[in-house]
Amino acid sequence: MRWQPLDPKYIGAVTLRGSYTEAFHAPTLGELTPAGAENFPQVHDPLGLTPSPQVEEIITGNPNLKPEVAYEWTYGAVYIPKWIKGLTLSADFWHMDLRSISSLIGAQFILDRENQFPGLVIRDPTTGAIKRIIDPNLNLSEAILEGIDYEGIYILDSAIFGGPDWGRLIFTLNGTWLSRFVLQLSSDFKPINIAGQFVPGGFSFSGSLPRNRAYASAFYDGPADSWLAGFDIGATVHWTGQYSDDILDGVTRKVREWITLDLIASYKFNLPPPAPVEVPGFAKDGGKNVKMRDGKEKNVLSVSTAEYNPCGWRAWLNGTTITLGMQNVFDEDPPFVAGAFENNYDESLADVRGRFWYVQLKKRF
Repeated sequence: MRWQPLDPKYIGAVTLRGSYTEAFHAPTLGELTPAGAENFPQVHDPLGLTPSPQVEEIITGNPNLKPEVAYEWTYGAVYIPKWIKGLTLSADFWHMDLRSISSLIGAQFILDRENQFPGLVIRDPTTGAIKRIIDPNLNLSEAILEGIDYEGIYILDSAIFGGPDWGRLIFTLNGTWLSRFVLQLSSDFKPINIAGQFVPGGFSFSGSLPRNRAYASAFYDGPADSWLAGFDIGATVHWTGQYSDDILDGVTRKVREWITLDLIASYKFNLPPPAPVEVPGFAKDGGKNVKMRDGKEKNVLSVSTAEYNPCGWRAWLNGTTITLGMQNVFDEDPPFVAGAFENNYDESLADVRGRFWYVQLKKRF
């Protein structure tokens, strides 16, 4: 649904928009197969009876899984003010209601709630140490996600100053605020809000769920009708806000924010097309009879024009784009996440490669 309630001549263009969606997702063969797979995660035993943090976990499918269903709706607005030419503002609220979610629960989650999952934690009858944990695929009751996407774009065109065309600048701010992520395993469990937290492996929603993420960019495009028309250069700053780490040994810690800078510059060659040249040959209307000085008539072929395909370096250069870029300019390490046992950083949000540069050559025929 899209509606423009006001005439743009008053305060500018205002657009209201909204959508509603229903969806379902059938379980995969791996989720239905009752066969087990062995894993050895690191866990914390709340009872303190297990000497080694690494225990055996058996991951199994479930032939009784039901399809997942989802109900989603969004509504928002776009505003282009009358008084600031080139500015566009938008914001959208979104709500997702997921039901019968097919997911593993995770060894640590089962262990923390051992009394609510009878039979899934197997302990040594003598010492009480954990021998193995059974982690089956289950249909979780419900998950509700809500948040706001927002964006601001400002295009500063040099033409508004009435002088020579020196190009344009494009500024962009784009972000997401996660207001809540409520998860309920079943009707017997109290709903928990996992927004702003790191969710350990096992859940379908594993990884970090920071409440705030955004990026800001500034790009310059060269002026039209000049050799700078194909020039494009810009910078983008990515920001991921703080969130809570997985609870380890009863202690909760904050994961610091992560800020990186990317740079990019490119040039596309748009050479002017060759001018038509005269070539001898038949015109489409044939020759013409011309009366000569001696009084006789002679059929004279008209001169036609044709455009030859350019060859050589111009042909290869035209339509070619050369790009040079660098990501994570200041070589920022990903923030330490204690709950991510494998690499101690969240692979869903951060990148351990650090600073790197690249060159790209693209040719369109």
